[in-house]
Amino acid sequence: MKNSGHSGDEKRHDAFSLQLSARLRVLREEKRLSQEEVAHRAGISVYTYQKFEKGESKPNTPMNPQLYTLIDLADAFDIKVEELLAFS
Repeated sequence: MKNSGHSGDEKRHDAFSLQLSARLRVLREEKRLSQEEVAHRAGISVYTYQKFEKGESKPNTPMNPQLYTLIDLADAFDIKVEELLAFS
């Protein structure tokens, strides 16, 4: 049974996933990279990266990348993790 606080967490997680997915897409387009190139540079599958750009890990489940994956994605874009997570 969910408590009322959990619903707020889910909304926060959904919002984070959408912000990060948009950030990944913008960075990729700015760097003029394909999804395949970013995935290769980050050492993840193309499918996983495509899901990240959609903001999900499984259908209807917000993405939840591991810390090392975030570090590898930042490296793929040649930026710091802080810059990857800097949502405006």
